[in-house]
Amino acid sequence: MSETAVTRLTEERKAWRRDHPFGFVARPVKNRDGSQDLMVWECVIPGKTRTPWQGGSYKLRMYFNDDYPLSPPLCMFEPPLFHPNVFPSGKVALSTLDKEKDWHPAMTIKQLLLGIQRLLTEPNFKDPAHPEAYTVYRRGRLMYKERIREQARAMADRF
Repeated sequence: MSETAVTRLTEERKAWRRDHPFGFVARPVKNRDGSQDLMVWECVIPGKTRTPWQGGSYKLRMYFNDDYPLSPPLCMFEPPLFHPNVFPSGKVALSTLDKEKDWHPAMTIKQLLLGIQRLLTEPNFKDPAHPEAYTVYRRGRLMYKERIREQARAMADRF
């Protein structure tokens, strides 16, 4: 682990504990010995109210590299979500998570999680990652919304 990454993630943890959005969770995972692994965070993103995502609690892991914050974390939904911008593996396709696109080293974990929550309800069709979800959304929004509601029910109060 680089000192820069550890210092930044320690500060991120302090900032998160002082101020984070209601219903969100973000914390380093615990190692078997009880210590924290600052390079891997477990997160929960709540579904926005008045959307098909409402009621769901969506588990996400953030994997940080040694060169963080120069490069963004890898963000993976576990289990993978049915969404046009989430690969079948669970990896999130979002421009702010791409070093070659909109990533900025000043971005915070809080900003990333809020951006991912926004992506759930506002898919980016210029960057589809899940062919089936993209096709279902484009062909019939009612069917897509029902799939999302089913997913939300399955993921309600899981954490």
